[in-house]
Amino acid sequence: MSQRSEAFEPDTTPDSPELGLLGWLRWTWRQLTSMRTALILLLLLAAAAIPGSLYPQRSADPNGVTTYFQGNPELAKILDWFQLFDVYSSVWFSAIYILLFVSLIGCVVPRTRVHYRAMRSQPGEVPAKLTRFPGYKKTATDASTKAILDAAEATLAEQGYRLVRRKDSISAERGYLRETGNLVFHFALIGVLIAAGIGGGFSYNGQRVLVEGEVFVNNLASYDSFAPGVFFDETQLKPFSVALDKFEVSFDLKNSTNIGTPLDFRAYVSSKLSGDANASSAVIRVNEPLELPGANVYLTGNGYAPVITFTDADGQISFSGPVVFLPQDANYTSLGVVKLPDSKPKQFGVLAFFYPTKQQLKTGAFTSIYPDPIDPLLSMNLYVGDLGLNDGSPENVFSLNTHGLNQVAGGKSGTKAVKLVIGQTVKLPKGLGSVTFNGLKRYASLDIAYNPAELWILLFALLALGGLGVSLTVPRRRVWVRKFEGGFEVAALAHNDDPRLPTLVDDFVAAIAPKKGRKK
Repeated sequence: MSQRSEAFEPDTTPDSPELGLLGWLRWTWRQLTSMRTALILLLLLAAAAIPGSLYPQRSADPNGVTTYFQGNPELAKILDWFQLFDVYSSVWFSAIYILLFVSLIGCVVPRTRVHYRAMRSQPGEVPAKLTRFPGYKKTATDASTKAILDAAEATLAEQGYRLVRRKDSISAERGYLRETGNLVFHFALIGVLIAAGIGGGFSYNGQRVLVEGEVFVNNLASYDSFAPGVFFDETQLKPFSVALDKFEVSFDLKNSTNIGTPLDFRAYVSSKLSGDANASSAVIRVNEPLELPGANVYLTGNGYAPVITFTDADGQISFSGPVVFLPQDANYTSLGVVKLPDSKPKQFGVLAFFYPTKQQLKTGAFTSIYPDPIDPLLSMNLYVGDLGLNDGSPENVFSLNTHGLNQVAGGKSGTKAVKLVIGQTVKLPKGLGSVTFNGLKRYASLDIAYNPAELWILLFALLALGGLGVSLTVPRRRVWVRKFEGGFEVAALAHNDDPRLPTLVDDFVAAIAPKKGRKK
């Protein structure tokens, strides 16, 4: 008997239909365009931008990237593989950016249609049980239905409610501006994303290290590094030139705990819009760029450029000019490289250190104890051998590959490093000639940037801020008034928790209820 029962027992397992490719695509689209996903992607985008503030970016601080590679060569290779020096143009950042863009559009457009229909529709019927709402009050009165509803209608209209009056009741709503502000905020975010994307495509960003007395001309050949957008065209470069006349730094001398802390950086420049135009003088500071047609010139860094002259064994000048030294600490202990491939009898490279205010440590090494050049010293290590410049391969001017080179001065070479003060000439070992420390100049790292969508980004950002402010401050409420024999009742409901609802209902009842002793 038991076996027969089991044989005829119906199968209660639910039979789910196959979703298929189209079904899975619909499900994926709904997940992507949900508000929850949009918020998650927004948080991911904010988190993805964090490495951009932790590591130097090639687009803004190429010298910082070079210094990072020098100090952490192995780690820098790993970080570079993950594009952490190009965060905002990386594949993973762009993927989050595009997904957020699609999610916002798919989320906001349907909400806009729903909101539009809701604004055009009339408030609904009065619910059967008003007592279940958080704001409720029932009042006895012998006033007529017309008198109560007239007073309620006038009061609600004065407070900006949209209302519908029926036989013995009124339904009213207000606060649609709250959802409008919310939608404006999201559409403005989409506008920011579009403007940033299009602006990034037509934008460019370039860097130039400019020593005092040098001139930068706005063409591709004058940039030390250049990062164009996808749609960049060289014709976008407007003709202008910028000359660095003088660079100054103000250091803190009053606060004993911050002696030597920089207070202000000033790059005094002269700019021309064409070769025949008159030069205009300006001062570039941090966050105070020089505005020129088609570009803004920002100050992003600075340092020292000792003027050095090398003379080879034949008495010929093999190098002469300022050399940009990269600061290694807050006191401007700086590192510089000079490569002399044409020197006779042998080509050699120089790894040099500059100390603005020198102090010798117990180990014999030097350091700088103050960033201004009070007692400057130039120290050089020399490396003889093939510098690898003859094969045409690109070389980093701020680094010297010492592999395969023979050190002949400094370090463990057995010969002391070459040391010079300003105006001094010293003979080089191994018959390499001589070197003169002619003088000292300063340099400024300039960032030349252009983005045609900057104004649009600002406009959409302000629009988003305004929309967010409206959505957070405008309350969304519904109010119902119903007259019955011997009195009337009022109920109110808010879109979110609103502790003022009971007070609102009490004030409303007091406004429409007839005064005592007044005949109706």
